[in-house]
Amino acid sequence: MNFNEIEFTVQDEIAIIKFNRPEVMNCVGPTTHKELLVAWEEFKTNDKLKVAVITGAGDRAFCSGGDLKSARQGGLIDLTEEQKNLHRAGKVPGILGPTRWTDIYKPIIAAVNGVAYAGGLEWACFADMRIAEEHASFGVTCRRWNIGLADGGTQRLPRIVGMGRAMEMILTGKVINAEEAYRIGLANEVVPKGESLSRALELATFLCTLPQPAMRTDKEAAVRGFGESLDEGLRIEAGLFLDSIYEPETMAGLKQFNQRLHPDRQYDSKTKTPGIVRRKK
Repeated sequence: MNFNEIEFTVQDEIAIIKFNRPEVMNCVGPTTHKELLVAWEEFKTNDKLKVAVITGAGDRAFCSGGDLKSARQGGLIDLTEEQKNLHRAGKVPGILGPTRWTDIYKPIIAAVNGVAYAGGLEWACFADMRIAEEHASFGVTCRRWNIGLADGGTQRLPRIVGMGRAMEMILTGKVINAEEAYRIGLANEVVPKGESLSRALELATFLCTLPQPAMRTDKEAAVRGFGESLDEGLRIEAGLFLDSIYEPETMAGLKQFNQRLHPDRQYDSKTKTPGIVRRKK
C-alpha cells in the first residue's frame, strides 16, 4: 500500500510508524485511519519485526488527535446504525486507527516529539513506553468541545498514571508539560528537542537483542492480568510462563548464563543499555 498520511519504514527489525500530516499537527482523518490499520497489521503479523516506534512528522506535534474538520463533515463519525452497534459491541478497531487492539504483544515505544492531545494522547498511551521531548505536552483537550475519548484514553491512561491523576486530566482537560508527565509516570524519559526518535530507536535496538518469547509472554501476562483478581492474574502468568520456558531460546539463555556471558555486562564506556552496567577494573 502507498501511504499518504503516515510513513511506514523498517530499520533492521524495527517498524517506524509516523503520523505524517505536519501541516495539520498530525491529526488523524479517515485516510489516516485506514493507513494506520494496514501499518499496524503489518507490524503485528510480520515475524521479522520485533519492536514498533510511533512518532510524528515535524517538531510541533506527535499527534493532535482526530481531524475535527473532517469529523464535522461526517468523515470520522458518519456511522450507520449497524456500524454503531459494532462499535458498542467492541468489534471495531477504533475511530483513529486500531487503537482498540489489545493483542499486540511486541514492544511499542512512542517518541513524543510535540503535542499529544486528545486522540494523540490516546495513541501515546497505546505504547508501552513514552520518550517525551522537553517541549512535548499532553492533554485531553477535546474536553473543551464536548468530544469524548474513543480510542482508549479512559482505560489506558488510568492504568498508566493511576485513577486520580487520570481523572484530573480527563475531567479538566488540563495540559501538562513533559516534566509533569515524567513526574506522574506518563513519560518514561524526557530528552532534548529533536532527540526522542533517536532515543526510542536506541531503546528499540536494545530490545531487539533480547530473547523475544519470554518478553512477549510477560507483556501479554501484564496486559491480560491487569484488573483481574490476583488469583486470575497468577493463573494467566503461569500459563504464559509455560508457553515460553520450553522455547529453544531458554536453553540458549541458560547456557549463556552458566558460561557467564551476560548480555548486560558492558565494557565500553560509551555503550548505554537499560541493564546492569559493569566496568573493567
